[in-house]
Amino acid sequence: MNYDFDRVIDRRGGDSLKWNIDAAQIPMWYADADVASPPAVIDALIARAQHGVYGYAQEPAALRTIIVERMRRLYGWHILPEDIVPVPGIIPGFNLASRAFGAPGAGVVVQAPTFYPISRDVALHDMIPQHAPLRRSVDALNVHFAYDPIAFEAAFDERTKIATLCHPHNPTGLVFGRDELLHMAQTCVNRQVVICSDEIHCDIRLDGGEHIPIASLSETIAQQCVTLMSPSKAFNIPGLVVGYAIIQNPQLRERYVRAQSGMIPHPSAFAYAATIAAYQSGDAWLAQANAYYAVNLDYALVYIRQHIPQLRCTIPAATYLLWIDARELQLPGSVRDFFARNGVALGDGTPFGGESEGFVRMTLACPRSVLAQALDAMRAAIASQ
Repeated sequence: MNYDFDRVIDRRGGDSLKWNIDAAQIPMWYADADVASPPAVIDALIARAQHGVYGYAQEPAALRTIIVERMRRLYGWHILPEDIVPVPGIIPGFNLASRAFGAPGAGVVVQAPTFYPISRDVALHDMIPQHAPLRRSVDALNVHFAYDPIAFEAAFDERTKIATLCHPHNPTGLVFGRDELLHMAQTCVNRQVVICSDEIHCDIRLDGGEHIPIASLSETIAQQCVTLMSPSKAFNIPGLVVGYAIIQNPQLRERYVRAQSGMIPHPSAFAYAATIAAYQSGDAWLAQANAYYAVNLDYALVYIRQHIPQLRCTIPAATYLLWIDARELQLPGSVRDFFARNGVALGDGTPFGGESEGFVRMTLACPRSVLAQALDAMRAAIASQ
């Protein structure tokens, strides 16, 4: 079956956070795809809605079996059903890890630029971000980011309790290789530091490559890991706030579950229904979605190189996000505000850290016609300044 990712779905005037900020702007800032979710997911939600009673939900018996099988089939990662802890989204999952394994004054290693709620929530728990910035370089066409093992090791000290990982990396789309993951993991194992790995974008590979969960590298490494995953980005169900932690160390898992008690609710019946449908019947849709996003990436890169050469971009191997270096424009104010005044809403780079002022983040998960309109508006804005 062929799925129609070119169809423009009108989201203005409804409940979309992304589309109702400003009617004069094309919203390209939020990691929220503008494509219909897989038909199997829609059918599952309709069926659940037709039941008519929406009480507190018990976790479906099939859920853990499905996740266990998916980890084995996709990643060669052998986990047990009891290793899985359902959570209502990745950010709550990260905050649980902070509550379970951190403490006020504890150090948390952060590889910036990174998904900004990670750094924000470190501060919310009165912990100290310990920066291990990615290595950045630029050439005539692109901006590149890479793991810096020296900076990573230098970030640790006696205060360090948690090392965060965003893999695949948001916002750069970087995918860490096996040797890089091994170095990160061994650094943490040697210091008995918990690795909290946000792997929400693991199913969105634009280069056709395979994802390597850091906890899958060895049993020893798995004992130090909390891996956070979710179908929400890959299958476009982020509003259902669903996710799960995989924690193979029973002692860490017990602390994590105890931190959850009375603080974080379990996912809803709709979230469970959508997850099962996505994982059981959504992979053909996902393959086509990834292929569509990859063509969108190529379209954006060619357009920018031909018409907006002042911008440099990453070439993401994963995620549907484009990280754009607009520093050459030498704008007097915020890059985000400049484009917003000219009809395109992009994500401000500054909160991502790592000297990201002058960068913006753009989603590629939309019909190509919408992407084209946004790029045209960006081109016109720069030409008119």
